[in-house]
Amino acid sequence: MSTKKHPHHSHSEKEPNLKGTLTSVTFVGLFIVVSWVAVFMLFLSR
Repeated sequence: MSTKKHPHHSHSEKEPNLKGTLTSVTFVGLFIVVSWVAVFMLFLSR
């Protein structure tokens, strides 16, 4: 009965979620870096 409560306990099902998380964090990080560079360039142009 305990195996039926946790059927998603294998490693093969966790890897796509971690890859999706890595992709999301990478896109958010790139967006933050690009935003800071754009604001810095705007600051330098004034």
